[in-house]
Amino acid sequence: MIFLVAAFLLLGVLVGPPAHLPPAVTLSAAAGIAAWLLIFTVRERNRRHRQRS
Repeated sequence: MIFLVAAFLLLGVLVGPPAHLPPAVTLSAAAGIAAWLLIFTVRERNRRHRQRS
C-alpha cells in the first residue's frame, strides 16, 4: 500500500508540471531528455564493449 502511495506521489510530481506548460515546451523538453538518454546509452555501451575486449 505504501508503494502505491509513493508511486502515485512520484507520478503526480513528474506529470503535474508538464500539464501546465504549453505543448511545445513540453515536447521540446521531452526531446532534449530523450536525446540525452540516447547519448548516455550509446556512450555506456561503447565503454563497456571496450572494457570486455
